[in-house]
Amino acid sequence: MAIRMRYRMLSGFASTLNRLMSSTVVEPSVAVGHTSANSENSSRVFRTNESNPVNHGESHLGLFYTVPQDVKQLLFQHGGLPKSFEKQVKTFQETCIMVRSPALEIMEYMKAADYSGPAIRYVLFGKSGCGKSVSLSHILHFGLVSGFLLIHVPWVPNWFRRCKESSNSTTKDGYIDLPLDAAAWLIHFKNQNAPLLEKLNLTIGKEYVWSKREVTEKGAPLTELVNFGINRVKYASDIVVAVIKEIKELSTSKKCKTLVVIDGFNAFFSSKTRIKSDDKTLVLPSKITLTEAFLEITKFDWCNGGVVLTVDQLAACDERTGSDFPVYQLGKEGFEHLDPFVPIQIEEYNHKEINSCIDYYIDRRWLQSPNAGTEEGRKELAFLSSRNPYQLMKICGPL
Repeated sequence: MAIRMRYRMLSGFASTLNRLMSSTVVEPSVAVGHTSANSENSSRVFRTNESNPVNHGESHLGLFYTVPQDVKQLLFQHGGLPKSFEKQVKTFQETCIMVRSPALEIMEYMKAADYSGPAIRYVLFGKSGCGKSVSLSHILHFGLVSGFLLIHVPWVPNWFRRCKESSNSTTKDGYIDLPLDAAAWLIHFKNQNAPLLEKLNLTIGKEYVWSKREVTEKGAPLTELVNFGINRVKYASDIVVAVIKEIKELSTSKKCKTLVVIDGFNAFFSSKTRIKSDDKTLVLPSKITLTEAFLEITKFDWCNGGVVLTVDQLAACDERTGSDFPVYQLGKEGFEHLDPFVPIQIEEYNHKEINSCIDYYIDRRWLQSPNAGTEEGRKELAFLSSRNPYQLMKICGPL
């Protein structure tokens, strides 16, 4: 009996030793694979040192550029980057945007545009998660560097789905004001354009009477009107409309050059919102005061500026999931409002872009799997994500 027990113990020890030896043999091959992936990645170029979007060209396509921290603070302090991308920025401790063809195409058009004619409208469209909002951020940075006065709406549906407060308009029957959201937008506008507003010294062209004691005189600085809307939230919605109309006049008279950037523009033409009137019925977007302001600035009756918009399935409150094309997402009314416009489709990553993104994730340690940098690993990630930028980011997180 004792001999059998000793034999079993020796057999167990031998099998354990064999397992350890076999794992010791396998480990170096895994390490070698990891090293070869690293050496391969080190030879790949996925960044560019050119941080000025005005200088971006075809040689920068598929490469990441770093947005300076002061620019990021100026442009995106009050929104503009998708929430998932913003989390990634905080994790990586840097704001890197890939130079992609649709954004570069719009910037080239804007460089060559004739600004003496009506403002040209550009519409970015494509599947959800393909990078429309991030490309819009690239264009916004281009506008800042190029000296445009920026009129930027980070995400239109936020007003119609999660408004902070609503009230009946005191100036227009049947209209709804969003005073806190309007004041927040005025703060966003003021912060984004602070250096340019100080330099241009723009003044308003008419008198505005808000109450018996509150008047904004003709010839007052535009910033005075903006500050009044921030401090007197009750009038903020009407002041946004006034500011937009003043900027149209100032731009047309060539006192400033204006770039309008709106994400989720098709939300203005949805069949409903989540805002309720006094009789508990859902309010149409056309009956919200802020809608008037941004439909006004996207008309073609002004010049010395440009308009860049996105349409997105996620923006429509009525969930128009049938097609990504602008004619479907905007509907008849929205399409006729923008026509004519330049449609630009943004698609999934191409071969160079997805490899560049994988290299960037490996560099940032967002992607830590030893096999991720190999050709097989890259093909698998491309297949699982369908080359969709958002899906790729989600898949790489746990790896």
